Amino acid sequence: MDVKIKITIDKDALKTLQDAIEPSLQQAAEAMKSQIVADQVVPKETGELERSAFVRKQKRSKYQIVYDVPKARRLYWHPEYNFRQDKNPNARGMWMQSYIDGDRKDYFKKAFSMFYKQNTRGVVK
Repeated sequence: MDVKIKITIDKDALKTLQDAIEPSLQQAAEAMKSQIVADQVVPKETGELERSAFVRKQKRSKYQIVYDVPKARRLYWHPEYNFRQDKNPNARGMWMQSYIDGDRKDYFKKAFSMFYKQNTRGVVK
């Protein structure tokens, strides 16, 4: 039995796939930050904490959502605090935990997949 296989790699398509990774990661992180605001889980008194959030690139293919006010760390790591819920009804400490290992843990993966498909301009269907 003699089988012959010929493989041709489309280098343009491969470059399109590679070039779409970083912008898709950043867009997914921005979408996640927006969803956290929409979920109304960040403690809110004046809105300073929520407004301080930004997406920061750590290194290649690694992004962080950062809350850049002195009280952010204290509020995040103390879920036992009695957070006011008149402005954000779901306010709590550890507000990102559901995105890490809770009911929203697939959010980033789904957002990345959606943006990746868009950014590959039809190469990924």
